[in-house]
Amino acid sequence: MRLPAQTAGDTGAPKGGLEDRIARFATIWGRAIFPVTATSLTRSEFEQHLVPLTRTLVEALRARPFDASVGQRVGTELVAVHCTDPEALAGTLGVVESYLVLYCGPEGPDAESVEGTEEYRSRCARLQHGIAAGFARALRERTLREQEAIARSALTARIDAQQALHASEARFRAVFEGAAIGIGIADLEGNVLEVNDTLLHMFGGMDGHVRGRNVSEWGHPDDTPHVWRMYGELVRGERENYRVEKPYYRHDGTVLWTNLTVSLLRDAEGVPQYQLALMEDTTERRLLNLRLRYEATHDALTGLPNRTLFFERLEKALGGAGATRFGLCYLDLDGFKAVNDSLGHSAGDRLLVEVADRLQSCATGPGEVVARLGGDEFVALTTGPDTEEKSTELAVRILSALSVPIRLEGRELTVRGSIGIVEGPARERTPAEVLRSADITMYRAKAAGGNRFEFADAAADARAITRHGLTNALPAALERGEFFIEYQPLVHMHDGSVHGAEALVRWSHPQHGVLGPDRFIPLAERTGLIVPLGRWVLEESVRQARNWQHQQGGATLRINVNLSPTQLHHPGLVADTIRVLESSGLAPGSLCLEVTESALIGADDELLEPLRRLAALGVDIALDDFGTGYSNLANLRRLPVSVLKLDRSFTKGMQQHPANPVDVKIVEGIVALAHSLELAVTVEGVETGAQAAQLRALGCDTAQGWYYARPGAPDRIHALSLSDAVPTL
Repeated sequence: MRLPAQTAGDTGAPKGGLEDRIARFATIWGRAIFPVTATSLTRSEFEQHLVPLTRTLVEALRARPFDASVGQRVGTELVAVHCTDPEALAGTLGVVESYLVLYCGPEGPDAESVEGTEEYRSRCARLQHGIAAGFARALRERTLREQEAIARSALTARIDAQQALHASEARFRAVFEGAAIGIGIADLEGNVLEVNDTLLHMFGGMDGHVRGRNVSEWGHPDDTPHVWRMYGELVRGERENYRVEKPYYRHDGTVLWTNLTVSLLRDAEGVPQYQLALMEDTTERRLLNLRLRYEATHDALTGLPNRTLFFERLEKALGGAGATRFGLCYLDLDGFKAVNDSLGHSAGDRLLVEVADRLQSCATGPGEVVARLGGDEFVALTTGPDTEEKSTELAVRILSALSVPIRLEGRELTVRGSIGIVEGPARERTPAEVLRSADITMYRAKAAGGNRFEFADAAADARAITRHGLTNALPAALERGEFFIEYQPLVHMHDGSVHGAEALVRWSHPQHGVLGPDRFIPLAERTGLIVPLGRWVLEESVRQARNWQHQQGGATLRINVNLSPTQLHHPGLVADTIRVLESSGLAPGSLCLEVTESALIGADDELLEPLRRLAALGVDIALDDFGTGYSNLANLRRLPVSVLKLDRSFTKGMQQHPANPVDVKIVEGIVALAHSLELAVTVEGVETGAQAAQLRALGCDTAQGWYYARPGAPDRIHALSLSDAVPTL
């Protein structure tokens, strides 16, 4: 059946609310199956009847947990409204496949996620399977009810005809021979007495292969154990009927699958006389179900088991009877995105097919299976008593197989992969936990350079899970005001007076306590939250600096605020800084923005332009962690900086007396160079008096460190600034 053509407005998912999309889907569904539906309803009434069924499918598609049996109820309801034509089922499956996920699929983050979209398509396929199964079962039951009633009437008519008029036998024969399902009559010993043409046709049309045989000869290896037990009970008069799914061999060796209903026929005194068999040929329906099952559990591109089937296998390996140990290799190709970007997705698909073939050739041992989870992610599973050794060997085979170049569009591509291995005893972890650990371990292998494998480590998993939790909590933490700022004083080295303070952001986490910037700033960088967080730090710090000035009668205290590399690239940096200064009333000369040396390595004029504009306004720019970025010292002349912050690694050797002479010479040279370029020098990490004295002698201008004061609350800076010199701790 052809699906209804899309209109001009159907080029993508329709606009509007979910109810509008449900109504549109129901309209398309009705358009597809109304012509083959025997109903007294008008088209409009019929489409309205499909709206609640559509809503049921949408709710099932989005439900957590997912329940594929909802599709069976929908299939049953179709039969209930007389949609019994096979074309109605085909049309329904086609509409669901083409439009359900498109019109009523994932929204929000799932819509942007490849994993989210694939999950909904997998659910859609399982719903199709359910619809087909429910439709088939309802149609079968309806047909069997009707035909069994007809057959019983026919047999009764035949007995009556023998006792009464021969005219009634003609009526019985017409019903018996014209039935759409196979009908057979046998005696209580199992000898077939009579069959209709439909049953003969089902068995290949050979009368001798059916009539005159004994039903005991029609055993099949796939018969369930209770089939013949129920048959014995029926011929002994212990049960009236039974219904089973049973296969038969045809004369040519092919298999006929049937839904078989056998009933016991008694005479007027209630004595068993015959057995009546009704057979519905379900071979094609079974093949359809198998095909739908295959499509729902296998990757369409590579033919490998997909995530759904792999989870079933993994769950069986982890909790099945006799399970001992398991090993799982989680593979992600290194640099696959570059192949898609440079050669196109078609070439990328061919590459994935070749990789899948090689992986299958690697996993040939007993208990080994390979699957594609999605994208360029594959998994290989092995089971048995010695899975640690088998997992290692499997990973080595996989990397070795991938090392052979793949020819693609006249090129030889070298494929590399990173593998995370999880191995251990069964029945201790869930499939989701195992796969999460393998995923974390794979990324650890990728971070170590790729083209290697790593075994899972519980401590590393815990750290990764904590990082993931912190990453997810960052946006809400900023909204809830969980961040706060501590200030560490900057001290004039010649007299110990407070020059200003550096703003250091902290996170008061509800579970983990107070976290330093090293725990969350890298996460904020990766997620892009560093921009609003950095803007908040700038606003709070500038406001606090202005408060200090008011408290001290206008005396100037400088505030140093760190800028991340992401903030440097943000187009609103200059405008945000000017807005904050103007709204607070703080003079630009009281603000110093600290930029790490590594962030400016190889910086071009476009990147430096915002810093130059801020410097022209009077804002100081400090080059933080100087000496760790391996930059060319000659580049200092083109950078718009006014302060060098010397990294603590250069002054650590001065904490003891006498100071390390090499460190002294290095610092002396840097200070001389900075002063020759009219740059002030700030020293970080001053922790001892000997260290402070040596740095003061070398000409350093300002310093900060625990020798002077630890980072603290804003009122501590105010108190220290009122003293003649900062007390040591």
